[in-house]
Amino acid sequence: MLSSIEVALLEYDEKFLIVGERNLKIRVCAVQYRLEDIESFEQFADQCAHYVRNASEYGVQFVLFPEFFTTQLLSIPDSEGHARTIDDLPRFTEPYVKLFTALSAQYDMHIIGGTHVIDIGNGKKHNAAHLFYPDGRVAVQAKLHMTPTEREEWDMAAGDSLSVFETEYGTIGMLTCYDIEFPEIVRMARAKGADIIFCPSCTDDRHGFHRVRYCCHARAVENQIYIVTTGTVGSLRKVDFMRANYGQAAVISPNDIPFPPAGIMSEGVINDDMLVVADLDLQLLSDVRDAGSVTTWRDRRTDLYTDW
Repeated sequence: MLSSIEVALLEYDEKFLIVGERNLKIRVCAVQYRLEDIESFEQFADQCAHYVRNASEYGVQFVLFPEFFTTQLLSIPDSEGHARTIDDLPRFTEPYVKLFTALSAQYDMHIIGGTHVIDIGNGKKHNAAHLFYPDGRVAVQAKLHMTPTEREEWDMAAGDSLSVFETEYGTIGMLTCYDIEFPEIVRMARAKGADIIFCPSCTDDRHGFHRVRYCCHARAVENQIYIVTTGTVGSLRKVDFMRANYGQAAVISPNDIPFPPAGIMSEGVINDDMLVVADLDLQLLSDVRDAGSVTTWRDRRTDLYTDW
């Protein structure tokens, strides 16, 4: 008779079965990050480490943080006691990258470090998603579509190229908030091989939140992919345009028989500080693309419109 420990190990091996050197079943986590004013970078680091450490207890392989969650650093008072401006945020890039590189290695997980504002030279800034690999690599995807606030108030530049990223668990994409509202760019990511799109978001009201959320569902149906999304919650009272946040994390699937009827693998409690965890089966994506109730990916009309 097998011991309970041996049974548990067998179940674990089956759950994370490796075929072709890639795990067909993976566990993902999305952080509903609570923004609040802080006094030091160390407070920010402690809060981030708390979420990652908590996620590690659930055995996840990927953790997603929200868009613009590093704006919390702007609440750290300057030498005159005032909050900082968006132009100050790139100054934190080096410690931000160092922090998440260390957390990814320590807990052996891939971390999508939400987005952080980076300086790209010539006075231009990108709102960029960062993927931290456990082996120390860092990949970056700039947001491709700027909202009016980003463009007019924060003088940000849009990215000009789309990448997908290979991991030992498959190919993923990182498309930030407003990006998910453009079907073409998600179709391109799928055509490049992405099975999972991580969508960090930051919305200040229900209208913006539901625009992003409904589009996540549409993109999952159109491309028969998983989408992992999350947003900021809480408030930065001292930081312009970050005083209100309305967010909820969710893990979204195609709408077909192997998945939940509403396409929701898991979702959080709106505006609560919490983690959302779900198991993804990449084989199911292949199954529904080949023989689902509908086969939207296979049935696209590339004779009328292209993937590129």
